Amino acid sequence: MLPRFVDKTATEKGNLFYAFSMNGDELFCREAYENAEGLLAHLENVGALLAEAMKIADLTRTEVHGPAAELEKLKKPLAHLNPKWFSLDASG
Repeated sequence: MLPRFVDKTATEKGNLFYAFSMNGDELFCREAYENAEGLLAHLENVGALLAEAMKIADLTRTEVHGPAAELEKLKKPLAHLNPKWFSLDASG
């Protein structure tokens, strides 16, 4: 199933990178987008495939990292995923 996710994501304009890694039976998806709109377009693109995957796997954690203004655009549409929000600090 993972190659299907990668194939669908490869056509997305706002995607910067997308890859999976594994540790035992734990799967991690690391992905980045140009902006909030890119992430939302991705979720729409893989929505049916993600629903299929959730029938055989548990989503244990979702993190969203980015500038505060972009995170605000995502809070309502991603609320169902109950993500942990990480705002980028430009002062460092």
